[in-house]
Amino acid sequence: MHTKVVFRAAKAALFEGIPTLRFNFRGVGRSEGTFDKGIGEMDDVRAGLDYLSTRFPQAPIILMGFSFGSGVGLRVGAEDNRVVALVGLGLPVESYDYSYLSQSPKPKLFIEGTNDVYGPRTKVEKLVSTFAPPKTLRWVEGADHFFTGHLDEVQETIQSFLRPLIAADIPSRMHQAKP
Repeated sequence: MHTKVVFRAAKAALFEGIPTLRFNFRGVGRSEGTFDKGIGEMDDVRAGLDYLSTRFPQAPIILMGFSFGSGVGLRVGAEDNRVVALVGLGLPVESYDYSYLSQSPKPKLFIEGTNDVYGPRTKVEKLVSTFAPPKTLRWVEGADHFFTGHLDEVQETIQSFLRPLIAADIPSRMHQAKP
């Protein structure tokens, strides 16, 4: 929750007018529970989506996940109809199965560092090529897994991805609002 990558992703959403929720998965920091190898953590993501959709019913929900958070969060976001788009940062491609994204029609952005040891370029490109469109893969030249020294570029990339989604989605949500 407190990594600079997660902070900058949340900041990008806030700059575009999207409410954000950052949280620790069970057993991390001062959270309750114990690590559940990603299974129980998907319930944590679902609880976060429940909170956001209740607290901000007219706001679009864009699920963003970094590293372990991408492995757990993107799966939930791909399946949940409340989520309108997905952003994955620093995908650890050898640690998680992302095959479900081959069927997801939601707009997807993936940001990877060219020096990320958990996301080798050839493996990431091969994996992303199997995902359903629309999808964008953005490489940050010289960036490691934590995008050290490149966080401004990461934030701007996310904001550029979000702007057209927000412009297209908010008017339709406003018309669905009940008086």
